[in-house]
Amino acid sequence: MTIRPPRADELERLRAIERAAGQPFAGIGMPGIAADEPSSVEVLDVYRARGAAWVITAPAVGDGGPDGDRPVGYILVDVLDDPGPGGEAARSAHIEQVSVDPAWAGRRLGARLIEHVAREARRQGLDGLTLTTFRDVAWNAPYYERLGFRVLQDDELGMGLRRVRDDEAGHGLDPAQRVCMWRPL
Repeated sequence: MTIRPPRADELERLRAIERAAGQPFAGIGMPGIAADEPSSVEVLDVYRARGAAWVITAPAVGDGGPDGDRPVGYILVDVLDDPGPGGEAARSAHIEQVSVDPAWAGRRLGARLIEHVAREARRQGLDGLTLTTFRDVAWNAPYYERLGFRVLQDDELGMGLRRVRDDEAGHGLDPAQRVCMWRPL
């Protein structure tokens, strides 16, 4: 398996991965999340063009790209200028989206993508990783806690994470069900 930037011709595949990864939400009483449309190809292409998107690939059978591989998961990253949890100045790699095709679940591919982002963020001199996620969904906040993230309290949030949380609320995500998380680098 390889982690690499996505090609422009793979962006629709990333949308399919996110749709498939969202389906388990229907089984836990969150059908609106399961039905949510992924980012457009145009938005994904902005991440790709600025070097803020990576895919993890597996050998393809018949439908891979020119390198014989096919994305089975992906991650999108923004950079936030926010205070760290102790109030010190910090810049973080904010994980905007991480999705793995459910056919490839249980192989730590999401964790590998996050570790890749952590290495890239360290190389860029960033201080931590942040993300927002569902508090009580087993493959969300509890999973990220096992990867070294911790839930931030409201008084620890900088303006960047507050904007992310507000944008999510504007798209119908209940802030009471969501948490902001931080992992130092």
